[in-house]
Amino acid sequence: MNARRLLSFPLALALTALGVVAAAARSVTITANHPNVVSFWNDVANRTIVAQTSAATTPEEQRAPFVNDPAAVYLAIYDAVVAIEGRYRPFAVMPTAPATGASVDAAIGAAAHGVLRAPFPNRAEIYQPAYDQRLAAIPDGAAKTRGVALGTEVAAGIVRLRADDGLSVALQPYVSGTAPGRFRAANPHPVLRHFAAMRPFVPNGLDPVRPAPPPALDSAGYAAAFNEVRSLGGMTSTTRTAEQLEIARFHTEPPPSFVTRNIGRLAASTADVVEAARLMAMVHVSFADAIGVCFETKYHDATWHPLTAIPLAADDGNDATGADHGWTPVLSTPNHPEYPAAQSCTSGALGHALRHLHGTPDVTFSLDSTVTATTRSHASAEAFNLENRLARIAGGMHFHFSAVAGEEIGRRVADWVAARHFGRQ
Repeated sequence: MNARRLLSFPLALALTALGVVAAAARSVTITANHPNVVSFWNDVANRTIVAQTSAATTPEEQRAPFVNDPAAVYLAIYDAVVAIEGRYRPFAVMPTAPATGASVDAAIGAAAHGVLRAPFPNRAEIYQPAYDQRLAAIPDGAAKTRGVALGTEVAAGIVRLRADDGLSVALQPYVSGTAPGRFRAANPHPVLRHFAAMRPFVPNGLDPVRPAPPPALDSAGYAAAFNEVRSLGGMTSTTRTAEQLEIARFHTEPPPSFVTRNIGRLAASTADVVEAARLMAMVHVSFADAIGVCFETKYHDATWHPLTAIPLAADDGNDATGADHGWTPVLSTPNHPEYPAAQSCTSGALGHALRHLHGTPDVTFSLDSTVTATTRSHASAEAFNLENRLARIAGGMHFHFSAVAGEEIGRRVADWVAARHFGRQ
C-alpha cells in the first residue's frame, strides 16, 4: 500500500451499502432527550475512563484516556444488542450464549461492565454500583440470566480483540529536528505519541495511511497559509474578530472531557436502543481510527507549528514569508507536530459518521465548551468542519492546509468504517 496515499472509498457506494441514499435530501436535528440503557452506560463509561485514582496497575489506568477506551465499550454494547435484536451485522463477536428471550438491558450492562472492569480494576467504585443497581432492577429469571451470560461473553471477546493494541508501547524521549520546517517539541515528551502505534479497530484496513505531504516551504501554498495564520492567529492580531477568538477558545477544551461529554449526548438522541448502540459504536470507532491515522502522520512528517515557523521564517527559503521574532499565537499550541490538525481529523470523522448514520449531510447538532461556557449549534457536518478550521487558524495553532488534511482523513476513515461495518443484515 502506498504510504503517501489516503484511503479512499466512494461515498455513494458507502451510502448504498447502508441503504440510505434515498434519504439524502432530508435534514435531521439531533436532540438528546431520549435517555435509555445505552445513554446510562455511556455516562458510567465516561466517568470511569476519565477518573483520577491513586492506584494504577494496568496500562490503561496509567495512560491518558481518549476515544479508543469508550469505543471498546460501545462495540461490546453494540455486539450484545444485535446478537439479541438482529437488524445489523455484528462488529466482531457472535456469542454462543442463547440470545432468544435474553434481556437486552442485562446484556448491555454485562457487556459494558466486563469491558470496563478488565482495563480499569481500580475504578470499580464507579461502575460496580451502577451495574449492581441496574441489574437488581431487572426481574430474576431466564431472560436476565441469558442476558448476563451473553453480555459477559461479548465483553470477553472485545477485551481479547483490543489486547496489546499498541497504546502501551514504551517510548524513548523525543528528539526534535532542527532543520527548517521540523517540529520543535516543548519538552522531550510531546503528547499522544502512543496513538501513532495504535492498532486500528477496523480489521484488515486503516493501516498507517497518510495524506500527501504538506506544501513545501518554498511553495506559494505554504506562503498563503503562513501569512493567513500570521495575520489572524497572533496575540496582537488586528484582523481577527471577537467572534473568531471566541470560536478558537471554544475548541480548546481538552478532548477527553469535550469529546466524552458532547459526543456522549448522542446516546440519548433516539429511544431505539439498537440505533443508539450502533450510533455510539460507529462514531467512536471512526474517531479512534481517524486519530490513529492522524498521529501516525504527525509523527512521521514532524512539521513545525506557526509558533516556530513565523519567528524562523528567514530560514524557510520562501521570499513570500517574513520573519517576525516577536510573533506568538493567541492561544497555546499543543505539544505535538503540526500536520495534520488533530481537531480537524476528529471533526471530519464525526461529521461524516453522522452523515452515514442519518443518510444526509444536513445534520444539526450542538456542542458546549467549559472554556467559554457557551453552546454552539452546527447545521451540517461541513459547517462543523469549517468552524474547526477557523478555530485552529484564529487560535494561531495550525496552518489552513493542516486543517483541510485533517478533515479529509476523518471523512475517509468514516467512509471506510461505514462501508465495512454496522450495515444491515
